[in-house]
Amino acid sequence: MKRLASLLLFISVFLSLEAQENKLFGYLSYEAALKSMPDYAIVEKQMADLRAQYQAETKRVEDEFNHKYEDFLDGQRDFPKTILQKRQTELQELMERNIAFRQKSLEELSEAEQQAMAPLRIRLIETLGNIGRERGYAFIVDTDQKALPFINPAKGEDINELVQNALK
Repeated sequence: MKRLASLLLFISVFLSLEAQENKLFGYLSYEAALKSMPDYAIVEKQMADLRAQYQAETKRVEDEFNHKYEDFLDGQRDFPKTILQKRQTELQELMERNIAFRQKSLEELSEAEQQAMAPLRIRLIETLGNIGRERGYAFIVDTDQKALPFINPAKGEDINELVQNALK
């Protein structure tokens, strides 16, 4: 009987120590984990190249507009009224097309970045799910949003390094 009581006491102490060792949740910087992925640099390079192409086209159309505007200013005194109005209309249309191009290019760049980053984000989410299940977490918190000004390290575990190693 004494042995049984000792055994039960040992088991309860062991289980309570083990429960204290298990963390309820993990926390990490999602952006740091994403940026640590080997393919992240490739995506960033592709996006930089695409941005450069859009910037070059934007510069070209701005130069075209500026050239036509300077020609307009130089000749406006000598133009008959109908030619003056035609040139003003051309400049207005060109300016509107340039503005529309800039807006469209921003949308296309954003969409291209989302599509390029999607496989990385999926892989990171899958990795977090695997780590969360393996370690028995109730949830994993992204500390980048600053929504949690305090995290008790006795209840949670910093998994930044663990995640970064898993993604390599």
